[in-house]
Amino acid sequence: MSEAVKKIVTPISIEYTITPGAAPTKFLRGIKEGRLLGQRCPKCSKVYLPPRGSCTVCAVPTVEEVEVSDQGTVTTFCVVNIPFYGQVQEIPYVCAAVVLDGADLPCFGVVQEIAVEEVRMGLRVQAVWVAPEERGYTLENIKYFKPSGQADAPFESYREHL
Repeated sequence: MSEAVKKIVTPISIEYTITPGAAPTKFLRGIKEGRLLGQRCPKCSKVYLPPRGSCTVCAVPTVEEVEVSDQGTVTTFCVVNIPFYGQVQEIPYVCAAVVLDGADLPCFGVVQEIAVEEVRMGLRVQAVWVAPEERGYTLENIKYFKPSGQADAPFESYREHL
């Protein structure tokens, strides 16, 4: 009797075609230009980035467009020490939640140009963009975040974003 096959390794890829709505389309056009466009809720005034077209708290449409800064504050982070298939970053590296100035929800990105031991909550960072001619309709236009040189943000300024 032959031994049963218990596992195989095979490369798999899936390509998606997504049709964004009106709010994501404006965001994607903006990010291709190097601008970060969110939308403000008319009831609670939260700024969503990327915009969703409605407020998830108030359940109302969002239409007011708001340009958000590409500088922000690290709220939480993790140091990645485990290699994985398809990895492009050199280990160790930091993945962080960053609340950009003018936004009310964090976005996620890699923090570089600083030792992993020095990354901390409250660290002020700024986006490092790919060259304008290389930009597409993607968040990958922001290569990573780097320290901005500003003083750390006080805990009270980002505590609600944890």
